[in-house]
This record gives sequence, structure tokens and C-alpha cells, in this order.
Amino acid sequence: MEVTEILNLLREKREEDVDLISRAFEFAKKVHEGVKRASGEDYTTHPVETAKTLARSGLDVPTIAAGLLHDVLEDGDTGTTENTIRKEFGDEILFLVQGVTKLGKLKYRGEERRIENLRKMFLAMAEDIRVILIRLADRLHNMKTLEYLPPEKQKRIALETLEIYAPLAKRLGMGKMNSELEDLAFLHLFREDYLHTKELLKTRYQAQEKILARVKYKLKEELEKNGLEILAMDSRVKHLYSLYKKLREPERDMDIREVYDLIALRVIVKTVEDCYRTLGIIHQMWKPYPGRIKDYIALPKLNGYQSLHTTVFALDGNITEIQIRTEKMHHEAEYGIAAHWAYSESGKPKAGARINPKLSWVNQLLELQRDAKQSSEFLDSLRIDFFKDRVFCFTPKGDVIDLPEGATAIDFAYAIHSDIGNSAVGAIINHKFVGLDTVLKNTDIVEIKTQKNKKPNPEWLRNVRTSLAKKHIRGAIYKEKLKNLE
Repeated sequence: MEVTEILNLLREKREEDVDLISRAFEFAKKVHEGVKRASGEDYTTHPVETAKTLARSGLDVPTIAAGLLHDVLEDGDTGTTENTIRKEFGDEILFLVQGVTKLGKLKYRGEERRIENLRKMFLAMAEDIRVILIRLADRLHNMKTLEYLPPEKQKRIALETLEIYAPLAKRLGMGKMNSELEDLAFLHLFREDYLHTKELLKTRYQAQEKILARVKYKLKEELEKNGLEILAMDSRVKHLYSLYKKLREPERDMDIREVYDLIALRVIVKTVEDCYRTLGIIHQMWKPYPGRIKDYIALPKLNGYQSLHTTVFALDGNITEIQIRTEKMHHEAEYGIAAHWAYSESGKPKAGARINPKLSWVNQLLELQRDAKQSSEFLDSLRIDFFKDRVFCFTPKGDVIDLPEGATAIDFAYAIHSDIGNSAVGAIINHKFVGLDTVLKNTDIVEIKTQKNKKPNPEWLRNVRTSLAKKHIRGAIYKEKLKNLE
């Protein structure tokens, strides 16, 4: 196990970067000397694997170094002090290691402690999101070696990973991390379902792979004929937990033949214009499957994901999904926020990494957790508002309002402004007047009609999904009660 494993993953090897990572590696190796993991490996294996994951994601060198050092304070037996880290590696790396250590000290012992952990996690994220990225990399390696822990501990850590860490990776746009965490948790929580799904995939994959090879050859030939430069063309296989969830949907009833995106052909081209040209050529070659053309370039997902998706009746009528994107889009789809890294070099290192404006949900979550009266209410808001499927709706001016699946026009009104919500009397959705309890669908255009001096109806609480709407409705009702008592 050598430091070169990490250094080889760096995009640039500046002398000062090599020196910093080498020193962090030697420091970690020294303080963890003689310590073994449950697997029997030297403990240093863990920080090295954590650092390698961070390096693959393209993160900055201080984050990779902090990944190597992330356990030196947490493990009380190392005798390492904060002053030692500050002296050896500076304030920035100490700040990151402190952040990861704070999260690591919070053990999951029941619902209350688990929710407190979530709160600390998101507070840490708001201060410097790199702390969360180190913790995700740390969790990934721990999940890969989970089999060496007692069964009860395996279940607890796997459930925590599936409920909290994997969805968090997804919301940060880290598709690769999300898939790996989900599949590892799936294996330990539902082993029989995991093995059954794996067998179904193996059987179907062999037949699909042959078809896809022919489709790939034909498409490559046609695109080159039209003068399009293809940077890469490969296939992606749906990861197991995602496949399992899809198979369990009532309309599929565990029939893998009903899953049309099991294997998708991925085409990487140079420019956005080339993406749309490729889509046009594909539709000239093969008839598109109705309702399965998705333009995530013009309308990216909340986590920043961009790509064109189409499903076509390809050779011999075989239903095939094709994804088209640029190289930059592909890297961002794999590594999310780490791929479009924004680090503030101005000010002190403790200023940390800026939260991408696309991740405003982090600040919304912090506001909700401050306002939540009970821990269960906070957990509900986390599960419902932030880790559920989303719907994108538009104001008449074209502004995008992002809401959880199942949200109503009332949720939409409060998402715009509390005053709009409190005074709402109806909604116009896609030019039709409807009730405020109408459930919204993706791409609905919504206009809220208001009336002066109107007050929220307590019945609205039954028809809203977002914690933000519930908070404002309850606040307005309470205020009105106090007014009537005067």
C-alpha cells in the first residue's frame, strides 16, 4: 500500500501537492501503526481508500489530504491533538478533519440520536460541503468491508446508508456514489432479493448485450456518415437496487421484460449542438417510443444532471434506451458537485467551499430543522421534502418551482412566498381554473389566484406535502387564534 496509488489519481502533480499528500500519508500510517480493522487489514487501508475515492472524484488536494487524516482525531488512541494537525498541515485541513470528526462521534442509538446526527451533518455541509464528501467516501469503504462486522451492526449501518447517505449522494448529483452505496446496502438488508435481482439481470443482460452491440455498430456508422465526432460510445447497466425498485412497481410485477432501460447505450459527443443532432439522427433511423423522450439539457434535474434520453424501437423492433451527452455532462453525472467544484480562494481557509446555488435545498433544510419542534417532524421533512422524487412546475413567467412528488397547488403557492400561500383562493393550471388541493404534475404551468384579507383554511393541512407549507399554515392559524383571544 503506497502513496503512489493516490498520487496517480491526481489530475495535476504539482510539487507542493505531492509533498502535502505524501506527508499526510506518512502521518496517518504512523499514528495508525499496529492497528487492525475487523477485516484483519492494516487500519491505514481505510484512510487510503477514502482518499482514493476523493481523488477519483477530482476533489482538491486539501480534501484528499483530509481524507487521509480523517480518523486521526476520532481515534482517541492515536494521541494526535488538533494543535499537531494545525502545525503539520495548517488551518484548512484541521478545519475539515474537525468537521468529519464531529460527525463521526455521533453514534446512531435510536431515532433521536440519529436525527441529531442528520442536523449536525447538514450544519457541517452548510459550513463546508467538503466535510460531507469526505464522510461519503469514508462510508463507501466501510460499506465495502461491512461483512466483517456483527450481523446486527451490519443491518444498522446498511439501513442508515440506504436512508440517509445514498439519497444525500444522489441529491449532490453523485450518481456513481449513490449507485454503489445503494447496492451495498441492498446486499446487506435484503440479501435474497439482491441475489434474485442479480440473477434476473444476468439472464436478461446476456440477450440484451448482443442486441446492443448491433445497435451500437449501426448508430456509430450513421453518426460518422453525418460528420459527427463521437468521443465515446458505451453501455451502462441499471444498478441492482434501482432495478429492484422498478421491478416491484405494480405494473411490472417483477417481470424484467417490462424494464426498457435495463441497459442503456450512452453516446458522448463534443457539444450541446451535437447532442441534439445525434438525437435527430437516431429518430430518423428508428421510431421513438411515445412519452420516453426526456430533455434534461434544457431542463436539468435538481442535482444538475444533464443528458438527452430517448427510447426507440431499434433493430428488429427491440426497445432500446439511448442517452446522449457531452463529456462535461458525463463527468458531472458521475461525480456531481465534485465535478464542478467551486472553491473560494478569497478570505481565510475556514471560509470553506461555497454551496452551489443549485443546492439551495441545503439552506431550506437548515431552516426547517431550526423550526422543527420535534425530531420526528424534522425526519419527516427530510424524507418527504428532500429525498423523494421531484416534480418541476413553472410560474407563468417561466420560473421553475421544485417540489416533492404529490405536492399540491397550495405547496406551490407557499414555495413562491408565504403571503401568496396565506391569501390563495384558487389556482390556474395549464390555463384551467382548479382547486388548491389539485396534485401537480411535472411541467405544469401554475398561477395562484389570491384575495386580500384571505386566511389559510385549517383543512389545507390535509392537502399539503411540504413542511414549508405546513409551517406557514400552522403559523397563520395560531396567529389568528391569538388575535381572536384579544
